[in-house]
Amino acid sequence: MSEEIIIGREGSGSVSLASAFPRYEQTFPTLTTQEIARMRRFGEDRNYRHGEALFETGKVGPGMFVLLSGHVAITQRDGFGRITPVIDQGPGQFLAEIGQLSARPALVDGHAEGDVQTLLIPPERLRALMVAEADLGERIMRALILRRVSLIRGGAGGPVLIGPANSAGVVRLQGFLTRNGYPHHLLCPHADADAAEVIARYSPSPADLPLVVTPDGKVLRNPRESELARAIGMVRAVPKDKVYDVVVVGSGPAGMSTAVYAASEGLAVAVCDTRAFGGQAGASARIENYLGFPTGISGHALMARAFNQAQKFGAEIMIPVEVKSLDCSRADGAFGLVLDNGEVVRARSVVVASGARYRRPEIESLADFEGRGVWYWASPIEARLCTEQEVVLVGGGNSAGQAAVFLSGHASRVQMVIRGGGLGASMSRYLIERIEASANIELIFNAEVTGLEGATEGALERVRWRSRLSPEESRFVASNLFLFVGADPATGWLEGCGVKVDRAGFVITGAPNGAASPASTLETSVPGVFAVGDVRSGSVKRVGGAIGEGAQVVAALHGYLNDSARPSL
Repeated sequence: MSEEIIIGREGSGSVSLASAFPRYEQTFPTLTTQEIARMRRFGEDRNYRHGEALFETGKVGPGMFVLLSGHVAITQRDGFGRITPVIDQGPGQFLAEIGQLSARPALVDGHAEGDVQTLLIPPERLRALMVAEADLGERIMRALILRRVSLIRGGAGGPVLIGPANSAGVVRLQGFLTRNGYPHHLLCPHADADAAEVIARYSPSPADLPLVVTPDGKVLRNPRESELARAIGMVRAVPKDKVYDVVVVGSGPAGMSTAVYAASEGLAVAVCDTRAFGGQAGASARIENYLGFPTGISGHALMARAFNQAQKFGAEIMIPVEVKSLDCSRADGAFGLVLDNGEVVRARSVVVASGARYRRPEIESLADFEGRGVWYWASPIEARLCTEQEVVLVGGGNSAGQAAVFLSGHASRVQMVIRGGGLGASMSRYLIERIEASANIELIFNAEVTGLEGATEGALERVRWRSRLSPEESRFVASNLFLFVGADPATGWLEGCGVKVDRAGFVITGAPNGAASPASTLETSVPGVFAVGDVRSGSVKRVGGAIGEGAQVVAALHGYLNDSARPSL
């Protein structure tokens, strides 16, 4: 019988590694002497004395450590100064998680237990290792991802949110952190003494909640997503002298596909997104018609794989940053993308993959209840708020269908309001069959939501609606309304650059005379600016189509970059 390894302090509810890390052998593999020898050309020896820190929470670490001798204690330290043992790692194991691929701040502490000898592999060399040594790279990549998953599941590392679980601010920040795959922990001041003490010390008004305690102990009052991102090191300064081969604006399926293929072929790539990776696809509860996933996959899981893959090949992910405008003058030979903080990203080419923004229908008092009962996506965070409640969902497309099926597993009833007289023209057949088979989804055709009601500054309480065949209004008693009524192209940042759009605002691509090559069908009216995915006029609004365009545009990028680098005669 194998010896069971125990973590945690004696008498403090210790747990076995098998229960703490269900896939322990894959999460913390031990490398052979031969494997370590193959890795040596990518790193350098570093030695540490007992008690020295190899890396610290909230600070950017130097890279991945391979332990040659000695042991390192991995611990979690939160903003309250509380330290919790995570695991002890020894010879043959390596110390890193997915953030080390892009030189992000560490989420845990690592201290030498006795004298320690290591092989340090910096981030850029780690990426080179995973490409050059494919079998080793696969094992390392799997371990890095599983370690991040373990931190997320355990609420270890990252900021601590303090406030009521159902409050609009908590839901907003939890959604932001969750969609970006960032560990965090929520404490209710009514149940946790440390949280109550922070509340008492800072005496926040209701508008100040939630408070956020960062790993270095800083307290933020109901921060914006960008403020929180800066405080925890998600956003870094733009390199002033760097000119990328391509900047991709948008990190949905089309943008991430472009990043993966372009970076894997040696181009210098940056990806900008205003909120989180995945776009609208990342909010899909389950995608069942994507090639290669017969049992389906959640949009977030699919896009998280692409996000990690892009980092593996060296793409720089800038989230959350908003591109405010595009300077196409190319005075210095490069495009300039002006960010919301005033910084400028320079690139030889640009791929517009900004997709679309959720459409806000004409509903009375809609803005008053956004974030307090009105939602534009359905993730587990929103589903938690709907447990055993009746909810209203508006929309008749695939996104609406996926959301309705997902929410039906949590809510007591889903009232699905559809403007048209059926679903056949706008929804995949498999979703229609699943909706029809669900006992707690009620379809209301030829209807529309007209207004919302609730207490001032309070939560949503009632949803007004009416049949399009009758002027009389009715009411649902519901505290959650989900809107899936289409989207408008996110192209405002292109104004003034000369990029042509159609009447609806989608970007027009392809040569006007119809003689374009397959590669140039994705180029806009401005040479060097390309468009892919939902933002492109005439595109197929499907995940598979967006990913295909992302792969296709890389050939066009190579052609353009090679031509622009060739001296004129």
